[in-house]
Amino acid sequence: MYLDERRCSRSERVASAPAFASVLSVSLRRGAPSQKSYDEPRCAQKSRARSAVRGTLTPLLFERLADGARGPQLGRSDFGGQRALSSSKMKRKQICSALFMSDSPEGRSLLEIPKPAEGSSADANNDMPRLTTANVLNPAAWPERYKVVFMTFISFIICNMDRINVSIAILPMAKTYGWSQSTVGIIQSSFFWGYVLTQIPGGYLASRFGGKAVLGAGVVAWSLMTFITPMAASHSLPALLVARALLGIGEGVAMPAMNQMISSWVPSSERSRSLSLIYSGMYLGSVVGLLLCPQLIISFGWPSVFYTFGALGFVWWAGWLFGIGSSPEACAGISDAEKRFILDDSGNSRKEVDFDANDDSGDEHGNEESSGSGNRVVALQDGSIPWLKFFQNPAVWAINISHFCVTWGYFVLLTWLPTFFTMELGFDLSSSSLFAIIPWLAMFVFANVGGQIADRLLTMGLSRTLVRKTMQTIGFLGPAAFLTLVASADSAMAAVTYMSFALGLGSFSQSGVYSNHQDIGPRYAGILLGISNTFAAVPGIVGVALTGVLLDSTGGNWNVVFGIAVGFYLLGTIVYNSFASGERQFE
Repeated sequence: MYLDERRCSRSERVASAPAFASVLSVSLRRGAPSQKSYDEPRCAQKSRARSAVRGTLTPLLFERLADGARGPQLGRSDFGGQRALSSSKMKRKQICSALFMSDSPEGRSLLEIPKPAEGSSADANNDMPRLTTANVLNPAAWPERYKVVFMTFISFIICNMDRINVSIAILPMAKTYGWSQSTVGIIQSSFFWGYVLTQIPGGYLASRFGGKAVLGAGVVAWSLMTFITPMAASHSLPALLVARALLGIGEGVAMPAMNQMISSWVPSSERSRSLSLIYSGMYLGSVVGLLLCPQLIISFGWPSVFYTFGALGFVWWAGWLFGIGSSPEACAGISDAEKRFILDDSGNSRKEVDFDANDDSGDEHGNEESSGSGNRVVALQDGSIPWLKFFQNPAVWAINISHFCVTWGYFVLLTWLPTFFTMELGFDLSSSSLFAIIPWLAMFVFANVGGQIADRLLTMGLSRTLVRKTMQTIGFLGPAAFLTLVASADSAMAAVTYMSFALGLGSFSQSGVYSNHQDIGPRYAGILLGISNTFAAVPGIVGVALTGVLLDSTGGNWNVVFGIAVGFYLLGTIVYNSFASGERQFE
């Protein structure tokens, strides 16, 4: 029989103090507030103890009540979140009684928590290194998977800095070389000539050799092309077009290689937020680029933009080469607990192969090579990639077509937004860049908010398909609505505001179509993204060049440009909601 806490005598409460302290120490290890001095007011001690019970002990003990002798299984980390467990008034009363009657058999049966077996997933999760307020500013203390996410995030910042710099520098460059708007459109679209070529090869190479090597090579290639852009422009227009196309070839492997790295390194419970953060690096890169470019141009001339941004890529590459592991299995600095946590995750369904010089046996889906290190890495054989099934699957086509529709508006605005602010709104170079920052900053914020919302909806039990469709619908209809308003804006500030909401809501796509590849085939995530990004690169070639032609032929009528983007957003909404899926399609 359980007694109500209010009927416990003072002596019973004092006698139970050691057990209560024991249980409270468990709560402290799970993130409860640290214990304060004993001379704090008694009411404060009681209040704090009740908070600890409700906030951290209750989930553990409720699970103990619900599952009997089974030990508590700690939920997978979602950057500090706790598992939501059902409660009832009677269970809460039982727990409170047990805390103050731990010397009774009933109390001991509730409070005794079996220690998980050594090497179990519960033990791994309990010892899992995580970011805290004490170590967040000390990167050396970060879990290895967070370092991977952070460095990939930085690479995407540099990626868009090197992509957007020509959007600002093209204004003084056009004056220097006498280029028309049509020529400017061709120059800006030449990036995508190379970009489209390395999407599928980039995904294949990342699956075969690992995302670290492929992403690192891509950053080196595009940084070199950025650095030599002024020399190419001074030589001839064809030389500039070739340099921009080669830059696109380097950046074309970034997304597939990143997707392969995240698929290998990040558990499924953390992927929406991780992907949203990484993709938001592109938006932040636009912000940084738009801030720095005008100042560099005014102070040192437009060539300084390309020299500065190109050098940043080589600095990043040094940190990537020596500070990041290619996979959890091949990372020397990763803890055993974190490695188990990543590899045991149900979302990381991938084949692992031992690359051992002394073992000639091959895996059904792997490719055996000699390394002498014995490290385990993820690898694929040519025959293990179901190319035909990819193109027969409706969910894959939903991603491909929707990705095309997303990037039509994105690439057109990315390359032409500063020109729009200069031509249509009458801003000068500095003001144009300053106001162009606001929409990209909105995208950075909205992308991360969308990632948090998506993961929260998933933990609430909503189906992955419903979550992806919901986020992508916002990512389509939000931009469509606000781009329509931009066309009728009666002031510059109204136009900037509408454009900010259009691009900001569009970034919800990071938790929709951009996260969908890992849902339907995590083992082929890099290849699937390479396929869809090939479709997505077409608007960069056609849409960006077509915009220049339309502006020349219509006398600068931006309503036509925005109207085409709105049409593709509506098409994407229909296709994605009709055929998309969040369920596993490929093993």
